[in-house]
Amino acid sequence: MSFTSDEVNYLIYRYLSESGFVHSSYLFGLESHIVQTSINANIVPPGALLSLIQKGLYYTEAELSIGDDGQERTCDSLSLIDAVVPEIVENRRKELQQQQQQSSSSGTSVKNETKLSSRIPTTAVSNINDKDISPMHQPTNTSPQSTNQNMSDRTMDTSTTPNGGNNYGHTHSSSSSSHSNALQSCTPGTYGQMLNGNDNTTHSSYTNNANQIAVPKHEPMEYETSNNTHPHPHPHYPGNPTPNSLSVQTGSSNINTNLAINGSVEIPQSRVTVLRGHESEVFICAWNPTHDLLASGSGDSTARIWNLQGTREPEIVLRHCIRRGDTQVPSNKDVTSLDWNPSGTQLATGSYDGYARIWSSDGNLVSTLGQHKGPIFALKWNKKGNFILSAGVDRTTIIWDANSGHCEQQFSFHTAPALDVDWQSDTTFASCSTDQKIHVCRLGELRAVKTFHGHQNEVNAIKWDPQGRLLASCSDDMTLKIWSMSKETPVHNLQAHNKEIYTIKWSPTGPGTMNPNATLLLASASFDSTVRLWDVERGVCQNILVKHSEPVYSVAFSPDGRLLATGSFDKAIYIWDIARGEIVHSYRGTGGIFEVCWNSRGTRVGASASDGTVCVLDLRNNATAAARNICAALGEGVAADRTCRDWFKRFREGDMSLEDRPKSGRPLESDIERLKVLIEDNP
Repeated sequence: MSFTSDEVNYLIYRYLSESGFVHSSYLFGLESHIVQTSINANIVPPGALLSLIQKGLYYTEAELSIGDDGQERTCDSLSLIDAVVPEIVENRRKELQQQQQQSSSSGTSVKNETKLSSRIPTTAVSNINDKDISPMHQPTNTSPQSTNQNMSDRTMDTSTTPNGGNNYGHTHSSSSSSHSNALQSCTPGTYGQMLNGNDNTTHSSYTNNANQIAVPKHEPMEYETSNNTHPHPHPHYPGNPTPNSLSVQTGSSNINTNLAINGSVEIPQSRVTVLRGHESEVFICAWNPTHDLLASGSGDSTARIWNLQGTREPEIVLRHCIRRGDTQVPSNKDVTSLDWNPSGTQLATGSYDGYARIWSSDGNLVSTLGQHKGPIFALKWNKKGNFILSAGVDRTTIIWDANSGHCEQQFSFHTAPALDVDWQSDTTFASCSTDQKIHVCRLGELRAVKTFHGHQNEVNAIKWDPQGRLLASCSDDMTLKIWSMSKETPVHNLQAHNKEIYTIKWSPTGPGTMNPNATLLLASASFDSTVRLWDVERGVCQNILVKHSEPVYSVAFSPDGRLLATGSFDKAIYIWDIARGEIVHSYRGTGGIFEVCWNSRGTRVGASASDGTVCVLDLRNNATAAARNICAALGEGVAADRTCRDWFKRFREGDMSLEDRPKSGRPLESDIERLKVLIEDNP
């Protein structure tokens, strides 16, 4: 009998995940290279490790229950710890032998009143907590560093290792001394782009379901229209809510809790484009601010630019390489962050290899920025487009000159890895860290302009409001805090989520925005599977959006602030109408969702997934949708699909007339006069 380190590691990983130890499972999965194994998780039942341990315990007890003469003897149950301590087992064996000898000498026989077969259950017992299996994210920015050593060929033979003294392949990177500190504090709330704690070297495309570890499989790059079925939530985890059993407890009767979804809002497959090409999970994606170019970053050490402007062109692959001697070789490290400059001409990427890079929109490498001493977790352009800000595991933040690629200033105020950064102005920014602190820094200043204390656990994300007046932060302490530069303590300390809060986003509304008359809102996404909308001025929760069944990793407001996209590891993307608190569009993909984002016109939503795909949802109204909306507002039969298609064609030609054009052999399809009256009555 033999088994591999990969098999042992996988069973341990599954036990940690099934028992709700999301932090531990995430880190263990990363460092043991779970994602690179060829194990088909579909055939491994829940509680497999516990079942195996239980059988081993029964076997040990069986050995003690059978004497040297083959006779059964009474044996008290062993604890698991007793069973793995050789001295205890041997002492128990000697005690039983002595009892048997004494019994034999007195003419009595030891009878085993309980048959061994009756003690072994017919099914494995696995005390699994009713907790969601969730990917261990790590800071929306990181994936722990590990060696590229493949452990799958390290085989252990039990005949030569009876004491189990093997190294099971749980390895650490030789270059991660500083990162080891980050790993101790990195939790699901710190790295939104990690899948089940996967650390990746370059490998082939794969699928990764909630209960299935990636199986390497080569797939050529292709654009396709999705026609996937919608998998049901994992049946082994009753803690996952279903559409008919959702509930939320809240202390305020003014909070609108959305529990319903209309099946008719499901986005048809014909309006979903699935982009394939990445060879590992895709942690992040972002639309170009001026064109329909979608950038994505993956664990396969590449970023890609997808052209969705109407032509089906191959994607541009941005390979992240490092120099070894005189050659450039793939870094084999995750692309953790990316951001377009305001004009859309350049893309900046941050990688776990410690380098930031600037690329042209056509895929040429412009600059390589090397100053960090470890993985980069976050990276952002300022509004002017002349500086790039980065944060890393080396506890520092850096402002880079985007034109020269030189380090303008490095800030070393944090005492632990910096997880996120956000610009307040073109020269002032905030940073947060696993040290639980938030620093506000300014170019040219040698000390932090402001330091905010108050969180009791690592701070996962920070965001300035559109005016740069208020700073929001979220943490693994399950709180959301609003800060002002004029106060030392939080303006609001918002407590409602019951698990870690992973990310936050401000709405593009209120003073100083393109939607000045709309209320400024803040959205928070949590590992409790909910999204909350906060009225920050009043400091109250306005809506609780409840539909996801696993941790929510991303939220994004539409450009007009009317819709909110949410993505979760339950593979679902929901588009919510904020005013009504209802789902207006839904889509279920084939992998857990790490990131959702809107294009600049608010007509498309991009999403990156754990199975290596990027999907694009087309939310533009078509003639059928237009006819349905008109009829819903003005009455059935007011306009037909064909009539709306004719109108669409005219509008594109510049003809804004609604007059129908009679054709021989067919009647008019709408009552124009009635339609005009209805429109005037219902502007």
